[in-house]
Amino acid sequence: MKTRRALLAVIAIVLPVLCSNVTGADAAEIKVFTARAIATVLDKIGPEFERQTGHKLDVISGFGPIFMRRINAGEPFDVFVSTPATMEGLFKEGKLIARTNLVRSGTGVAVRAGAPKPDISSVEAFKRALLNAKSIGYLRVGGVPQLVDRLGLADAIRSKVTIPDTDAVSELVAKGELELGVVVITQILTTPGVELVGPLPPEIQFYTVFVAGISASSKAPDAARDLLKFLTGPTAIPVIKAQGMEPG
Repeated sequence: MKTRRALLAVIAIVLPVLCSNVTGADAAEIKVFTARAIATVLDKIGPEFERQTGHKLDVISGFGPIFMRRINAGEPFDVFVSTPATMEGLFKEGKLIARTNLVRSGTGVAVRAGAPKPDISSVEAFKRALLNAKSIGYLRVGGVPQLVDRLGLADAIRSKVTIPDTDAVSELVAKGELELGVVVITQILTTPGVELVGPLPPEIQFYTVFVAGISASSKAPDAARDLLKFLTGPTAIPVIKAQGMEPG
């Protein structure tokens, strides 16, 4: 009986150590290049992912074209999240694998918190809002320039449009440097100091899809797959919806 008790005591001490070593061996650091649409989600759920898996996240939020330059220069990474148009070449070249549609976000109009909100309830009202605004910001990518062209407003508003080289339209609105920002709704809802005027009218509404891919050269591909699975699972979905996006 004493021998059995001694054996059980040894097992009780050694087993947690062995399990801890296994977890440590399997844990990895995942370097994520991501559009802010997913960075803001990971800000909320990343700690839970790390707790559940033992993996560590190195999340770098930024603008897709800038990440493309870093990737083409050979900088190592594990996961890249951006728009399909930005990433398509990397998938075709085999530099990215495991393509996963994560979220999509409609487009809306932002004003500085407390500022008057223009009427954008119809296409004509939206056009008037752009014509009457003192300054407007949107990104070169994402569809807004094409929409402005289609509405016949490009020449009329060109002198008051700012197109930043980084994903900073909402921040410029929050600082009062821009009167209106036309960007994905999720950016508006996750930027302090701005308010959502509303989504674009249904006739001209369009969605931006954010896709994830795993680096073909990743040293932690299994951990990267764990992250993509987590981002499409039940922990992530409520956060995605709360930030103005739709899963998938």
